[in-house]
Amino acid sequence: MNLDSVPGVDTDERRLAAYAGMAREMSQPRDLEGTLQSVLEQARRTGIGDAVGILLVEGRSITAPAASEPAVTSADLLQLECGEGTGVEAIMRCRGFISDDLGLDPEWTTWGPEVARLGLRSVLSVRLAHGDTLGALSFYAPEPMAFRPEDLVLAEVFAAHASVAVAMARQHDSLQKAINARHLIGQAQGILMVRYDIDAEQAFDVLRRYSSHGNQKLRQIAAEVVRLRGLPADPASGPRG
Repeated sequence: MNLDSVPGVDTDERRLAAYAGMAREMSQPRDLEGTLQSVLEQARRTGIGDAVGILLVEGRSITAPAASEPAVTSADLLQLECGEGTGVEAIMRCRGFISDDLGLDPEWTTWGPEVARLGLRSVLSVRLAHGDTLGALSFYAPEPMAFRPEDLVLAEVFAAHASVAVAMARQHDSLQKAINARHLIGQAQGILMVRYDIDAEQAFDVLRRYSSHGNQKLRQIAAEVVRLRGLPADPASGPRG
């Protein structure tokens, strides 16, 4: 139902209904890459801004995996190179930021002028978090003074929905990687069992020993065994242990 045509429904109710629809769309089962693209699409539907970028926390580092256009990709990568910017600060200080004019903002003396030269003059950034901090969502605009305080509130509401979708996609990807790794290790065990006439437990011990000696993850050794149809060269050890 389109609430715009329903009498007695105020703007806030329409906005809440629209955000609920965005949340449902972002939370559709997808891998992380697909979810990030959905977040970008839905962020543009909010009306806050058309130029959108996402930063993600990956372990001890921050990446810039998704953006609506090349200038935003460059602006977000500049944050990582300069070690400053509204998205990085949203992650580090757990709150939202607005810069009315990046070319003149005294808080971003290195990053701001570089982004202004890309044709992006103002920015609004909010944190993505679901329990832990996941990253940041940034809206850019080509003109100064593009964002109002109420836009920050709306962006934070949207970010709460987007955070759930991103967390779900990450969990899905982690589970899928674990399933794939288990399947790969099983294949490698089967190859070793046939080739060297050993049982499943012995085959797993061989994989584990090669992993330890080579300082590689078990799934990497398994992938090599599957590729070679046998053990990778290792003069220090053999299949008998």
